[in-house]
Amino acid sequence: MTFAPPALAGKAKDWDQYGQEASIAFPNHGGIRNFEANEERGLWIEDRQRRWYYAKFIGNCRGIDYANGIAFDTRGSSSFDRFGAIAVDGDYCPIESLVTAEKPLSRKERLKLRREVRLEAQKAVAPSD
Repeated sequence: MTFAPPALAGKAKDWDQYGQEASIAFPNHGGIRNFEANEERGLWIEDRQRRWYYAKFIGNCRGIDYANGIAFDTRGSSSFDRFGAIAVDGDYCPIESLVTAEKPLSRKERLKLRREVRLEAQKAVAPSD
């Protein structure tokens, strides 16, 4: 068993480029550390090295936004990639792509930005007196 030095233990690793097709090794054996839903459209996934990926679904994935747990279907492979799928609450959500990504904003920050954009859109559409 090896231990990381304390200074490096919590530091995230960065990608050289974002948006590149990728795969996550051994997702069923500790390869996936965390996940964050992007409504029903996709999923940010953090690997054990604290690198982030974005999985875009083919269509919407109902219930993913509020799921406490999900299953990663690798289709018999030892890695999770664009040929895999997510299972949540009995639904099966195939993946269109899995790419390298930046760490997502927190859910609270994303909802705040979404509200601001909607307010600006309403101002632009509403007639002014």
